[in-house]
Amino acid sequence: MTISRRDALKTFGVAGAAFRLTPKGATRRVPVQADDRAAMLLAIAEVVLPADADRRAAVAAFTSWIDNYREGADTDHGYGNTRIRALGPSPARSYAAQIAALDEAARAKGAAGFATAPLDARRVILEQALAGAKIERLPTRPTGAHVAADLMGHYLNSSTAADLCYRANIARDACRGLAGSDKPPAPRGRS
Repeated sequence: MTISRRDALKTFGVAGAAFRLTPKGATRRVPVQADDRAAMLLAIAEVVLPADADRRAAVAAFTSWIDNYREGADTDHGYGNTRIRALGPSPARSYAAQIAALDEAARAKGAAGFATAPLDARRVILEQALAGAKIERLPTRPTGAHVAADLMGHYLNSSTAADLCYRANIARDACRGLAGSDKPPAPRGRS
């Protein structure tokens, strides 16, 4: 299926207006505060990310990744593959509808919205949403299948999550050089 640039921009603009994920320089039709987006993602993170995780930092990193995603940008070729590929549509296109569905499900349970629902209610809502989206495994990078799965996958594939998991300052994605490479990573303090 081929999508024209105009159709892509219209779709992205509508999704972005509802969830404030617009490309740089684009105007929004419906003003949505960054705080609203952060509150919703934090409410999801409280359910799907480890209790020891810095959830605010995880949400900020995820939001930054989405904000900096550029449809059509060239990607590096993989090992043994000489073909350079362009990025596809933004995974954020589907987030507005998913967020609206989470809010609707929370209102059906008597809450004012998903972000204000009790933790147990949010957990049930997200379990149902992920089952409905047929999420069988977490993506290594956001795909748009569901915002909760994308947030989990983005965090759990991060260097920060590896450090938390092993309780060590591994800094997997940092270039540390050879000095000290013969020593194990320093232990990470408990948060």
